[in-house]
Amino acid sequence: MKKLMTGNEAVAQGAYEAGVHYAAAYPGTPSTEILENIAPHKEIIAEWAPNEKVAVESAAGASIAGARTLSAMKHVGLNVAADPFFTMGYIGINGGMVVVSADDPGLHSSQNEQDNRYYAKMAKVAMIEPSDSQECKDMVKDALEISEKFDTMVLFRMTTRLCHSKSIVETGERTEVLIKPYVKNTNKNLIAPAVAKQLHLVVEQRLKELEKFSNETDLNYIEWNDKKVGVISAGVAYQYAREIFGDSASYLKIGFTYPLPMEKIKKFAEQVGTLYVVEELEPFMEEQIKAAGIDCIGKDKIPNTWELNPDIVEKSLFGTEKATIDYDKTTAVGRPPTLCAGCPHRAFYYELSKKKNIMITGDIGCYTLGGTAPLNAMDTCICMGASVSAAHGAKKVFEKNNDNKRVVATIGDSTFFHSGMTSLLDVVYNKSNTITCILDNRITAMTGHQENPGTGYTLQGEEAYITDIPEVVKALGIKHIRTVNPLNSAETKEAIDWALALEEPSVIISRYPCALKSYSEHDLNEFGPIKGVCEVNQEVCIGCKKCVGTGCPAIHFKKEIKKSSINKVQCVGCKLCAQVCPVKAISKVGE
Repeated sequence: MKKLMTGNEAVAQGAYEAGVHYAAAYPGTPSTEILENIAPHKEIIAEWAPNEKVAVESAAGASIAGARTLSAMKHVGLNVAADPFFTMGYIGINGGMVVVSADDPGLHSSQNEQDNRYYAKMAKVAMIEPSDSQECKDMVKDALEISEKFDTMVLFRMTTRLCHSKSIVETGERTEVLIKPYVKNTNKNLIAPAVAKQLHLVVEQRLKELEKFSNETDLNYIEWNDKKVGVISAGVAYQYAREIFGDSASYLKIGFTYPLPMEKIKKFAEQVGTLYVVEELEPFMEEQIKAAGIDCIGKDKIPNTWELNPDIVEKSLFGTEKATIDYDKTTAVGRPPTLCAGCPHRAFYYELSKKKNIMITGDIGCYTLGGTAPLNAMDTCICMGASVSAAHGAKKVFEKNNDNKRVVATIGDSTFFHSGMTSLLDVVYNKSNTITCILDNRITAMTGHQENPGTGYTLQGEEAYITDIPEVVKALGIKHIRTVNPLNSAETKEAIDWALALEEPSVIISRYPCALKSYSEHDLNEFGPIKGVCEVNQEVCIGCKKCVGTGCPAIHFKKEIKKSSINKVQCVGCKLCAQVCPVKAISKVGE
């Protein structure tokens, strides 16, 4: 059967067809949909892990127990999982093990655009890079077979364009693969220093065998056309090169990208005139090719920043540009992302933004948008879980410098489970007078509403224990804890003032569901159904714009009459605007 699939959907299909038994991930754009599409296949145990490190460790344990396993994450997630990833490079596998890294050239939804191909080289593991959805599906099976043949974990490297673009995929049936017997082997799986020392020798020999395989495998193949020009490329960059050069160039298409097939590359280079290396981000292949003494053109012309496309490749190599429709760019209105109408984070940040002489450290999630105008309620955003520990470090320095500035950390519920708990433990252990605000919107919202340990459900829809955040915080040693409904402005303000008056670490839990969330039974029991919208009585409105200052996209100020109005299609009736209006011109209707 042929289907139109994204790369992520195709990887999930490949995992199903290849007989994967266990899959684990932490949601992160652009990789999220891989596990979401594996989950319906009940032949596979599919789980959301609290973070990427746990996901890889769980997959490693399942592999050692004999199962075929897959773990998926976005590129920065592999930073979190680097510890087990590097060690599994030494240990190897029992059942085949694939780790998907979805890189994000162009920073569509990330804080950097690191090139994770270097992880394969550093960890000394095999790497595969598909170029379209069909290859995404087919190469999962290839990766698992390579994993088991060479006793190596395989890095399956994708990019945003490949993850989310669609092409035709020919699907097949599942091949059931027996779970291998588990045999206790401490000289392989118990990675004490003496064992690791010997395994390093095994790894180096394995790399030689993998390079030999790289030169022989059909995953790396040549397309002969005009030999005046040769192009070496991999991943989605191959598609860009193919579109620009067409049949006027010959291609060495690399699908197995580490170790590189250097013998095949040398033979290809000898038979072509000008040799180009077309790759996104860093000169991963180019550096190795030039180190082998092969002359080529790459990053001296093609940029190593942002996502490539055919137009960029054409302009970089040939200096030519396709004609486009010109327009007056001064008339285009900038539309930065914003917190949704009714977002509980907006209500909390609105109150927090009023406080003076504070530093607000933020984290990765929807609430990062609290740092934009008009709220401007965030000073930093580093990585998952960093808000709590960065707040701790900043507060220690302010105290050392006799600065009475207070520090407030904001972090989401899923992010708190991901890596905020250890940071809060550090705050308690090292006696830091910070305020940690856990913005619990009852779901992992930014990546598309995935379940987490606090929602009451697993990835595959089973009921789960609901982790009690106040109890976790208390167990970590926090004595001062408040839970508030952020849509109640008076309650939120009182809690923030209470925390600022303390001389010990405190936690405020802002608890209300995401405005876009489909309410679970737990949500309905606790918060009730959503009803009604807000409207402005324009006869009472004085045009002060305080409601506009909340940043709600449902509120519009009509300049011609100098009055506010509310878009009833967008409004969810959170009543933040009604609470800030000084003349009570806003009320809720339809409850």
